[in-house]
Amino acid sequence: MERGSREAFTRMGTLGIEEECFVVDETGRPTSGTDQLVYEHDPPELLEDRLDHELFKCVIETQTPRIESLAAAEDALLSVRGALLEHANAHGYEVAAAGLHPLARWRDLEHAEKPRYRSQLDRIQYTQHRNTTAGVHVHVGVDDADKAVWIANELRWYVPIMLALSANSPFWDGFDTGLQSARAKIFEGLPNTGMPTSFADFDAFDRFERRMLESRSIEDRGELWFDVRPHTGHGTVEVRTPDGQADPDIVMAFVEYTHALVEALAESYEDGTTGHRHRRELLDENKWRAIRHGHDASFIDRELEGTVTLGEVVDRECDRLGIDGIKRVYERESGAEAQRRVLEEQGVQALCESVRLQAG
Repeated sequence: MERGSREAFTRMGTLGIEEECFVVDETGRPTSGTDQLVYEHDPPELLEDRLDHELFKCVIETQTPRIESLAAAEDALLSVRGALLEHANAHGYEVAAAGLHPLARWRDLEHAEKPRYRSQLDRIQYTQHRNTTAGVHVHVGVDDADKAVWIANELRWYVPIMLALSANSPFWDGFDTGLQSARAKIFEGLPNTGMPTSFADFDAFDRFERRMLESRSIEDRGELWFDVRPHTGHGTVEVRTPDGQADPDIVMAFVEYTHALVEALAESYEDGTTGHRHRRELLDENKWRAIRHGHDASFIDRELEGTVTLGEVVDRECDRLGIDGIKRVYERESGAEAQRRVLEEQGVQALCESVRLQAG
């Protein structure tokens, strides 16, 4: 069983961005294309060993190379997106991005043949069979394992904020769910997902990871699918909560915010700040508010003494951290509301066009 280690955590502030996207046909409908794109044809050099598929043959994942600084992140993201679109177009496919494809019906879509996913389908059954989700994952390097676990603990309050801002999946299996991020709720049907508990230090997390592997609860450490986790292989803290996004500017807003949060929390850890011991149930309540209300959500505040609106959090965070990307995301129409509006005003074909992946 492959294990990570304390020694993986060596560098502070590096970045990695993973995006899950939908392979679609010329009409924008999901189609089985990952066998061709991942296995049957060599991808562009930039995507070599950085292109994979997910559970369904219509879901593909890209990973950027390790990014040395925030300043280099946008170029890296756009280059990977451009390479993916070039590769897909060369073989007759298009690419779309959202938390859920608005027209995907899981019973009609093919599952991947990869042994890892076949094992998951057999073990998990229904909730994995229907898992047509696609998200954005942001890795930030941390130079100490105990620091990484402390930061991941603290980030738990912030991930519902990111989810609310990213909400981009109102439709699932052919109907309007009434949610802003149905992806988040669909994904929570799997084991080892959602809001994690806190861990005292790296040794506590390592014992948990080892116990899950040794008890055959998971087959590899990647099956700890929590919204935020220390990644013991890459030496990062990984935030996994945002819905997939067609617009790279929205992805970059989450990259900027995640990077700033991790850097600020690292300073707090080094200053000896006492961490919050939030009950997971209260954090789950905040996540539910994000799922249900998106940009209109309010949250139990970080000190658990009142509530705060998403707009108030965004203003405070931008001032505190010296960032502005999430402010622009908040001020625009949410992805979920845009999808609903486009469907009502322009119809299904326009809805499909609205979630096409953009490379700049």
